[in-house]
Amino acid sequence: MIHLTRLNNHPLAVNSDLIKFVEQAPDTVLTLLNGEKVIVRESTSEVLNRIVEFRRTILRGLLNVNEPATVFTPTPRPTTGTQQE
Repeated sequence: MIHLTRLNNHPLAVNSDLIKFVEQAPDTVLTLLNGEKVIVRESTSEVLNRIVEFRRTILRGLLNVNEPATVFTPTPRPTTGTQQE
């Protein structure tokens, strides 16, 4: 979630995964995947910066950049039942 400000100065938290478009016309308009539009005080570049920083924060929690990446290898599941020939 990114924290933004509506035009009436009320704070707003937006799920950045639901943002389809960010437009400057002249106010910043966010169009969500469901078609809803939200007008915010922040500039388009500030909204994009907050999205990028939020995603960086999430990825830092998933990957430790000081350690080599590990490869996931699924463990085969034992077969159940018997096969008929």
